[in-house]
Amino acid sequence: MTTTQHQPAPRRGFTGLLSLPVVGACARFVLAGIWIVSGAAKISDPMASAQAVHAYELVSWDMGNIIGVALPAVELILGIMLLLGLFLRPAAALSALLLVVFILGIASAWARGLTIDCGCFGGGGVDDSVTGTTYALEILRDLAFMALAAIVWCNPFRRWALYP
Repeated sequence: MTTTQHQPAPRRGFTGLLSLPVVGACARFVLAGIWIVSGAAKISDPMASAQAVHAYELVSWDMGNIIGVALPAVELILGIMLLLGLFLRPAAALSALLLVVFILGIASAWARGLTIDCGCFGGGGVDDSVTGTTYALEILRDLAFMALAAIVWCNPFRRWALYP
């Protein structure tokens, strides 16, 4: 007598698409690239990074300086972790949390009528050319980045990962 093992049915639709290894790989490596580019753009000029933090008017001067110096390093570390495949789920969770903080900061600046460059990829500070559309697009961009983090959390592409 032989027994047959039942294989789970393949996922179909959007959920099935998100579970594909290529989707997890793209999400992991694109998110890694975003963090590396963002952190690298800011790490060489900590004063400009601190200026971008100060422009939000949410933290004290001293705390803004600390965040301005620490944030680029955190972004680089997250990018390297994702690139190398170290602690993929915690890196994805921390990415999502950081992006929530960024979205809240941008929404706060928008709600308070500040006109600032977000400083997400360097620069930052007062920018009179910023409009509501600018803020809306920055929030949508960060939501897309959060979607990448969610995909990495749900489907961590572990091939070429140093930590399984």
